[in-house]
Amino acid sequence: MTFERDPLAGVHPLVLAAKPLVDAVGAAFINVDHAEPSDVPLVWEGVTVAAVRLPPLHGALDRLIDSVETELGDTLPMLSREGKQRAIRILDERGAFILRRAVEDVADAMGVSRITVYNYLNAIHR
Repeated sequence: MTFERDPLAGVHPLVLAAKPLVDAVGAAFINVDHAEPSDVPLVWEGVTVAAVRLPPLHGALDRLIDSVETELGDTLPMLSREGKQRAIRILDERGAFILRRAVEDVADAMGVSRITVYNYLNAIHR
C-alpha cells in the first residue's frame, strides 16, 4: 500500500499564511540558505523561516492586467464598457499607469484606442 505525502506537510504556518499574497504579487519563496540581501525575510518569533523574492519590474503590467482580469472574471477585450472603465480604475489604483508605455499597452490589451484609456482616466480624476 502506497501513501501519498501531503506536499504542504511540514511547511511553516507563516509560509502557508503568506502564500496567497506571495502568489498574487508574482513573488517567490526562497529557502533561508539561498536568500539574498534584497529578499524580504519572513520572521516568526525571532527566527527567519523563509524569505520572499519580489518579482522583477519587467512584466509588472502583465501581472497587473492578469490580476484585474481574474478579479473581473473576463479578459479585458471581452468586458463591457462599464467593465473596461472599472478595469482602468483598478489599474490606476494599483499604480499601473506610472509605468512607461502603460496607457498604450493597456489600450492594446483592451482592444481600444489610447484616447479611450485617457478619457477613462480623465473621468476618474475629475
